Amino acid sequence: MLVAGFPAGSFQTNCFVVAPEEGGPCVVVDPGQDAEEPLRKVLAQRKLTPVAVLLTHGHLDHMWSVTPVCDGDDIPAWIHPEDRFMLADPLSGVGAMGAQLAAMYPGLEFREPRQVETLADGATLELAGLSFTVDHTPGHTRGSVVFRSTTDDGAPFVLAGDTLFQGGIGRTDLPGGSLEEMMTSLRTKLLSLPDETAVLPGHGQPTTVGDERHTNPFLQGTATAPGRNL
Repeated sequence: MLVAGFPAGSFQTNCFVVAPEEGGPCVVVDPGQDAEEPLRKVLAQRKLTPVAVLLTHGHLDHMWSVTPVCDGDDIPAWIHPEDRFMLADPLSGVGAMGAQLAAMYPGLEFREPRQVETLADGATLELAGLSFTVDHTPGHTRGSVVFRSTTDDGAPFVLAGDTLFQGGIGRTDLPGGSLEEMMTSLRTKLLSLPDETAVLPGHGQPTTVGDERHTNPFLQGTATAPGRNL
C-alpha cells in the first residue's frame, strides 16, 4: 500500500493520497488550500489516477481545492451530509472567522463539485481497490468523520482529520462544534481502536492511538478548553 501526504496552504492541512500501489487508481483525502499543484506532482510521480476525494469534514482548510480536483478528473467528492452545505458556503461553517477569511482572501467563490456522494456512519467504501470504514465523529463539526483501513500486512491506520492530533484534539468552539460530542467520539470511535493503530491527522505529524492514549493531555481528563486548528 502507498500512503503519501503533504501539508497544503497557509493552514498546513495534511492532504493524503492512498493507493494499493504505484501506477494505478488512488483516493485523495482533504485537498486543502493550494493543494492542486502539489497533488498533481504526487500523482504524476507515482503514476496514479484518482477515483474519488474523501473529506473528513467541511471546513475550508480541508476542502478548498475539492471542486477543481474532482471536476478536473470527473470524480466524486464524499462528505457527511451534515457538512455538505459547506462545500458551497464554507465561510458559514467557521462563524466570525468567516469575515476575517473573506477579508484576507477577497473574491472567494465556492461551489459543490459536479458529483457529490454522502457518507454514513459504519459504511464501508470500496474505492481504488481499497476498503475504508467510515466512522462519524461529531465534535469538531456536526459531520466530521474518520476513515479506517489496514495496510497490506494488516496494520491498522485511521485518517483522523481534525478529530485527533499528536498531543491535541480538534477545536470545538466553531459552529456545529461540541466538546461533549468530541469526547464521546474520541472515546467510542478512536480510543476503542488498538494501540498500534497509526493516526494520520489533519494537521501535524502522524502518531498512534497508543501514544495519544498515554500522552495526550486532552485524553487524560484535563480537557478544559477547545483544541487547536480549523
